[in-house]
Amino acid sequence: MPDDAGNHPPRHQDDLAPRLAVVITVLVLVGYFAVAVTYVVDGNRSGRSVDAAMLGLALLPMTMLLCLQMLHSFPGLAPRLSGARRWTLALQAVLTFAPFAIFKHAWLGMPGFLAGSSLLVLVPALAWPAFAAILLCTDVLLFQVGFGWGQVAYTSVSTALTGLVVFGLSRLSGLVAEVSRSRAELARLAVAQERLRFSRDVHDLLGYSLSTITLKCELVHRLVPRQNSRAQQELSEILQTSRQALADVREVASGYRKMSLSAEAATARSMLAAAGISATAEIDCGPLPELVDTVLASVLREGLTNVLRHSKADHCAVEARRSGPRVSLTLVNDGVGRPSTILRADSSDGGSGIGNLRVRVENLGGRLRAGVRSDGWFELRAELDVSVDAPPRSGREYGPGPTVTA
Repeated sequence: MPDDAGNHPPRHQDDLAPRLAVVITVLVLVGYFAVAVTYVVDGNRSGRSVDAAMLGLALLPMTMLLCLQMLHSFPGLAPRLSGARRWTLALQAVLTFAPFAIFKHAWLGMPGFLAGSSLLVLVPALAWPAFAAILLCTDVLLFQVGFGWGQVAYTSVSTALTGLVVFGLSRLSGLVAEVSRSRAELARLAVAQERLRFSRDVHDLLGYSLSTITLKCELVHRLVPRQNSRAQQELSEILQTSRQALADVREVASGYRKMSLSAEAATARSMLAAAGISATAEIDCGPLPELVDTVLASVLREGLTNVLRHSKADHCAVEARRSGPRVSLTLVNDGVGRPSTILRADSSDGGSGIGNLRVRVENLGGRLRAGVRSDGWFELRAELDVSVDAPPRSGREYGPGPTVTA
C-alpha cells in the first residue's frame, strides 16, 4: 500500500513474510527428521548401535518420507500432483509403517509426520479419524516391539504433538502467503478505486469549466467584429474560468475538493446568460454539510453541462430545497429533442457524467433521477440526507443562497 507520501514499499518487503514462514517450516521439518535419524543411529534399547549398512538402508525411505512431507506441506511445489495427494499420502503410510518390521522402535519418529499429513491432505470429516487411527496403529506396533504402557503413552503424546506441529506450521505458512496475496490485491483495488475517483472528479469538475470556456470563446469569435467591450468582458470571464479549472485540477490531484451549491448557482447565471438561456435559480436549503454541498454542486455542474451539450434550451430552472432531514436539487430545461447549437456533443462517446454522479449520490445513501417529465421538460433530480456529514458549512464565504434570474 502507498504510504502517506504516495510511495510504494519495495516488492521484496511484501514477499519477506511468506518466505520467512516457509523457511521456518522447512527448518522445523528437517529438524524433526534429523531427530528421527538419531533414533535409528541409537539402535535398539540395549544400546547396541546399528551398522553403516543398516543406517544407509534407513536413510532411503526417510529421504522419500521427507520429500513426501514437503509435497504435503507445500502443495505449490508440485501443482500437477495436487489431484494425487491421497495416493502420495497412502505411499507415505506404507513407508511409515512397513519399516517397523526391520527397525522396530528405532522407527518411532516417523508416524508423527504421517499424522500431520493426514490433517493436511484429507477433509476434516476424515482427517481427525485418520489422525486417531495413526496414533492407535503406532501404539499397537510399539507394544509388539516390547514397549510398556509408560513408554507407549509417552510416544503417543510425542507422535500427536509432532503431527500437530507439522500441521500447524504448514497451514500457518500457507495462511501467511494468502495474507500477503490478499494485501497485494487490496493494494491493487485501492489503486483502481483511486483512479476511478480521480477520473470521476476530473470529469465532474472540468466538464463544466471547459464547456464554459468553449462557449465564451465562440461568443468572443462572434462579438469581436461588432462589440469590442463585450468581447473584453467575455475574455475576462474566460480567464477566470480557466484559472478555476486549474485550481480544480490541483485539488483533485491532492485528494480533496470543496464545492458550494450556492457558489455554483451564482456562477451559472453568467454562463446561462451568455448562452441566451432564460434561467431561474432558487437555492433555499440553508447551510449544508460539506460533503452534501460538494456532491450537489457537482450535480448542478454536470446538469448545466448537459443542457449546453445535448439540448437547445430556451428556459432552465434550478431549485434546491430542504425538507426535514432531506435536501433535494432539481434542474429542468425545455430543450428535449432539439440538438445544441452552442456545444457539439461527441457522438462517439455517450458520456459518463450522470453515471458518475449517480454512484456518488448513492454512496451517500441518496438517489439521482434523470428523465423527461410528462410536460416534455427534462428533469435531473438529486436527493440526499443532510446528516451524512458532520459539521455543516456556514456558507458565509459565499453569502446567502441566491435567487437568480437570467
